[in-house]
Amino acid sequence: MMKILGASIGSCVHNVGLLNFLKIAEENGYESIYIGTAIPIDRLVEQIKRSDPQIVAMSYRLSAESLKNLLAELQELLEKEGLLKKTYIFGGTFETAEVARKFTFIKKVFDGSEEIDEIVLFLRGKAREKEDVQIFPQTLRERVNFKAPFPLVRHHIGLQTLKETTEEIEKLARSELLDIISIAPDQNCQQYFFEPEKMDHSQDGAGGAPIRSSEDFIRLYKATRCGNYPLVRCYAGTSHMVEFSKLLKETINNAWAAIPLMWYSDLDRRSERPLKEAIEENMSAIEWNARNNVPVEVTDSHQWALRLSHDAVEVATAYLAAFAAKKLGVKDYVQQLMLETPSGLSARGDLAKMLAKIELIESLKDENFKVYRMIRTGLMSVPADPHAAMGQLSVSMFYGWALKPHIIHVVAYCESMKRATSKEIIESVKMARRAVNLAMRGMPDPVKDDWIIGEKERIKEEALLIIEKIKSLKNGKDEDLLDPDVLYKAVELGILDAPALKGFSVAKGNVKTQIIDGLCRAIDDNGKVLSERDRLKKILGG
Repeated sequence: MMKILGASIGSCVHNVGLLNFLKIAEENGYESIYIGTAIPIDRLVEQIKRSDPQIVAMSYRLSAESLKNLLAELQELLEKEGLLKKTYIFGGTFETAEVARKFTFIKKVFDGSEEIDEIVLFLRGKAREKEDVQIFPQTLRERVNFKAPFPLVRHHIGLQTLKETTEEIEKLARSELLDIISIAPDQNCQQYFFEPEKMDHSQDGAGGAPIRSSEDFIRLYKATRCGNYPLVRCYAGTSHMVEFSKLLKETINNAWAAIPLMWYSDLDRRSERPLKEAIEENMSAIEWNARNNVPVEVTDSHQWALRLSHDAVEVATAYLAAFAAKKLGVKDYVQQLMLETPSGLSARGDLAKMLAKIELIESLKDENFKVYRMIRTGLMSVPADPHAAMGQLSVSMFYGWALKPHIIHVVAYCESMKRATSKEIIESVKMARRAVNLAMRGMPDPVKDDWIIGEKERIKEEALLIIEKIKSLKNGKDEDLLDPDVLYKAVELGILDAPALKGFSVAKGNVKTQIIDGLCRAIDDNGKVLSERDRLKKILGG
C-alpha cells in the first residue's frame, strides 16, 4: 500500500482541503499520515525521513511571497537529505498555486478549481506508477474500469487545417480533461479518402480536418501521446467502410468504430452507395472490427431521430443495430444516447425514450456482449446564444446522468455557431463534469416516475411491434433482421420512415411527426396521435 503524508506548512493553519484530499486518497487505497497544521519545514523533512511516504502533500493558503521562501528552504533541505525523488504535491489558492508551479520538484499542483474525478485519477495514476504498466489504459474496456465510477469524457475536433487540428489536439491531451478525442475529418476525407481523384478541393476542410494520408492520421495520433494519453477514435468514412476500419486501427488504434447499418447511402445521400449495397458493406465493416477486437457503435437510431422520426422508430432501429452488432461478433458495444433529439423534447420524455432504448438493447447482453452507454447533448437543440448553450449543455448532462452512462460525449457550447477549438472544448468539458459530479452526489430518481415508466413501456411495446413486422417480411425469425433485403424492404415500404427524408431519399418520408407532451409522436392528417399499430396497419394492411 502506498503511503501519503500530509501537512499544512509554515504558519498556515488551514486544513479542511488537505483533510478532504487525504480522505479521497484513503478511499483509493492509500495509507495516509496527517501530521497537522503550521508545520515548520525542518519538522516536515524529519517526518518524511521517519515515515518514508511515496507522496508528500503540502498545503499553504497564506501569502505568495512567504510561500516562495518556504519552498526554497524545503527544496534545499530535501536535496541535502537526498529526498527529492519522492513525489511532492501542493494544494492552495490560485495565488499560492502559481508560486508552487515554479518549483520543479513539485510534480502536481491543485488550486481548488479541480473536480473530484481529476483528483481521483491523479491518485490512481500515481498508485500504478510502481507497476511496469501503462498508467492510462489504452482500450475502452480497461479505461472505463480504471475511471469508474466516473464516466469517460469525450469530445470531437476537426478544424480547417491539419496544422491547427494537430496543435489543438495536443493542448487537449495536455489538459488531461478528456479521456477520448474523436477526430472529425472533412467530408472529402470521409467520402473520397480512397478515391482522391473525386475530391472537390474547393471543399477542403468543410465539416472537419482535411486528412489526406495515413501519415496525417499518425501525426494526429502522435499529438495525443502526452498528458493523460487519451484514447483516440475517428468518424467513420461514408464509403470503403472495411478499408477505413483497417486504416483507423493501424494509424490511431481506433478506440471504437462508429458504423451505421443503413446510413451513408441513398437513404441520406452522404455517399453514392445504394441502400442495399450500403447495408451489406456496413455489415462487413462491423464484422471486420469485431474480428479484430475493435469495439463498435452502430449509429442508426440517432440518425433516424435527426430526421425527426417518432420515438418508436428510433428505439426499434436502436435494437436492430445492437442485434446486428451482436450477431456479427461485436463484444464491446457502444450505444450513443443523443439527448434532446429531435428538438423540443421534455427531460422526462427524453428519459422515457432512452430508457426504452436501453432496456431493449441490454436485453441482448451476455458474457460475450457488453454494452457501454454514452450520453450526449443533441446538436440540433443547442441554441446559437453561447450562454443559453452553456445552460443547455449543463442541464442535459445533469439529467442524463439518470441513465448511468459510462461515457459522456460533450458537445461544445459554441458548436451551433462555430467549430470548437481547445479553448471552448475545455470550457465545455468543465461545465459537463461539474454537472455530472453534482448529479453523482445524489438526486431524486427520475426513472421511477410513473409517467416515465408508462411512456417507456409504451415505446418499448411499439418498437417491438415494428421489429415483428420487419421479421414478418421474410420468415418471422430473428435471423431475418440480418438480411439486407429485409432491411431494405422495411425502408421501401415505410415501416422505417422519417419526415425529413421526403423528396430526396430512398425512404418514403410519408410519416408525419410532432412533439406532443414532450415526446416525438407519429400523427395522422388531422394532427392527432397515431398509434404504431394503426400506422403500420395503414402501410401494410391487415
